[in-house]
Amino acid sequence: MKHVLSVLVENEPGVLARVAGLFSGRGFNIESLNVAPTLDEGVSHMTITTEGDAAIIEQIIKQLRKLVTVIKVVHINEVKSIQRRMALIKVHAGDAGRAEVLRIADIFRCKVVDVSPDELTLEATGDEEKILALISLLQRFGIKEVARTGAVAMKRSMQ
Repeated sequence: MKHVLSVLVENEPGVLARVAGLFSGRGFNIESLNVAPTLDEGVSHMTITTEGDAAIIEQIIKQLRKLVTVIKVVHINEVKSIQRRMALIKVHAGDAGRAEVLRIADIFRCKVVDVSPDELTLEATGDEEKILALISLLQRFGIKEVARTGAVAMKRSMQ
């Protein structure tokens, strides 16, 4: 099962290497990793997607919390959360298929970010299922390239 971890860390050199080393040193795989600064100067937010059973995830969380540069770890799967992914998809869209590709893009609320005579590049955001469904529909036109992010996630506000 996929697990998403939200980790606040001190924004200093070597933090990413220490977190990645924690995973690789124990034989755990990082499926995706996103890192960006927060509004607090000196603090970054990491969103890590990994796979494993409950015991492995518990061990990973405990090991992350032991790192000096880690401020907070939240297992996103255990709380109400918002998760999004982004994809850039370059698809063949000649005269015959261009209108249909644009209709699909509209249905999925994609942005057209680049146009050429025989290609369109679409930007899509949403959950993983939405991105996979879009890619599946566009494959019949001939996808030339895909660049995807992993999860970006945060805990929902309490109401």
